Amino acid sequence: MQRTISTMFLLGSGLLSLVILSFAAGATPVPAQWQTQAEASDYRRTSRYDEDVAFARRLAAASPYIDFQPVGKSPEGRALPVIVVSKDRAFSPEAARATGKEIVLVIAGIHPGEIPGKDAGWALVRDMAITATQQALLDKAILIFIPIFNVDGHERFGPYNRINQNGPEQAGWRTTAQNYNLNRDFLKADSPEMRTWLDLFHRWQPDLIVDTHDTDGADFQYDLTYGLEFAANLPQALVAWQKAAFLGAIFPATERHGHKIAPYIVLRDSKDPTKGFDQQASEPRYSTGYGAILNRPSLLVETHMLKDYRTRVLATYDLLVEIFAYLNRHPGELRALVNQADSQTTARGQKYDPAARFPLTFELSDKHERFAFKGFESHLELSALSGTTWIRYDSSKPRTFDVPYYSELLPKKTVAPPLAYIVPVHLSEVIERIKLHHLRYEVLTAPRQFTVQTYRLSDPVWEAQPFENHIRLKDFKLAPIERQITYPTGSLLVPLDQPAANVAIHLLEPEGPDSLLQWGYLDALFEQKEYAEPYVMEKKAREMIEADPQLKAEFEQKLSSDPAFAASPEARLDFFYRRTPYWDERLGIYPIGRIIQPVR
Repeated sequence: MQRTISTMFLLGSGLLSLVILSFAAGATPVPAQWQTQAEASDYRRTSRYDEDVAFARRLAAASPYIDFQPVGKSPEGRALPVIVVSKDRAFSPEAARATGKEIVLVIAGIHPGEIPGKDAGWALVRDMAITATQQALLDKAILIFIPIFNVDGHERFGPYNRINQNGPEQAGWRTTAQNYNLNRDFLKADSPEMRTWLDLFHRWQPDLIVDTHDTDGADFQYDLTYGLEFAANLPQALVAWQKAAFLGAIFPATERHGHKIAPYIVLRDSKDPTKGFDQQASEPRYSTGYGAILNRPSLLVETHMLKDYRTRVLATYDLLVEIFAYLNRHPGELRALVNQADSQTTARGQKYDPAARFPLTFELSDKHERFAFKGFESHLELSALSGTTWIRYDSSKPRTFDVPYYSELLPKKTVAPPLAYIVPVHLSEVIERIKLHHLRYEVLTAPRQFTVQTYRLSDPVWEAQPFENHIRLKDFKLAPIERQITYPTGSLLVPLDQPAANVAIHLLEPEGPDSLLQWGYLDALFEQKEYAEPYVMEKKAREMIEADPQLKAEFEQKLSSDPAFAASPEARLDFFYRRTPYWDERLGIYPIGRIIQPVR
């Protein structure tokens, strides 16, 4: 791609010169000392971690608008590089918020094999603050750029990390040194990298998140696909802003640079694109889902892995430019909507409404719209290798298909938010995560009794294989109950009159798709620890029947109606054991309480 740009460069011993050079179309677009590794290699390679850190330091030394802020440590000892770019030199969260400008957080390298966002981001930082060709983009916004989120995975560097991908020649690995996929870790926060990120996010409170990737999946003409939350997991005023900003302005402007853009492609049938594709609602384990429950629009950028690396980097760069250009044209608009959404979330937590339903999960309706899908001709072939048919695309034959796009997402599982949650002190891992997400809480300084809503859980079924270092709870039965429970000193009271209330709901409601229950942090509540010996229970059961004719009738009715029960000696004796005062009254009782009355 040929462009005419203006730039400035360094002269002498590190002094910033305002000498402006104009480069004709087709000439080297930036001075050699400020080219990224991708640009210098004609987009054959991307830089290594040490090269990126060195580039960050050079940028910060050369421009008063750039601050390099490495934070945290990975399991292998690497800091997470963070670049703040501000024309006001607002290099702290407090200073940045005081400017009134929107804060945009751009993430690259969460999956280091999918790395065009890093090279696009470096070029944008340089052009904002060094070459000055994009300096005006800083007039109304501040950029926080994370070039490599998964720093250890980035350094598992090699040519064989992405079999589907068309360049660069070498890149990093998808997961961390501990084999975590960071884009499944936003809510449970197991990894040190994510814990560092959460601290950064909650300190800076960005108004917009942009998470950059390459996509796997089908072959098509688009070089860039996107994901945005349009369901009720994001406040509707922010959904409307996304539609106006991205669909109405930013994406069309990016396409005018020569790109083709579509929603993230999730085919209904991987072997037949003509059957159409689906919209999805991101769970809070993902960056987009986590941002949504914190009232932040979050854009997932997925450049197409089969397009060459230059195309993918430039598509990401051009999109980022147009995002900042839009914010420049509409200063303060997004910030006002985010603040409004935070205030509404806080206000919701000040009064309990049993009719108010907070969505935990979503499902697609049958409603769809027609979509002009820019794909390629394809056909199915029977494979002697796999024993099934496989799809073969012909990228020399572009074709537009009229396909259904299923985009209406309706709430499936919902809950009425309480006024607060009470978490017993012994749930140390739950308490740790409440703190990691910077939720506001109070610590009980003495034992205190609360009347709480909670749940009786039963019939747990776990997944057969581990996922992200957990055996997840696949299914369970849930029955609401109300109890008076005395919570000991050190227990946490988490009020929901706070902007991050939705995070607490997703962490602590059992049916939340990424609840700590479903990730396996409370498995012990299903474990029976005391038992009755059969010879003891045989005698006790007879005494119970003799003393309670109604119990005898209930037992006999179950014998006649439930063959499995009748065939199990253990189940028959357990029927009586559960009805004795020796039965563990806490077994299966969810220990985290929902408080629906004001706490005095």
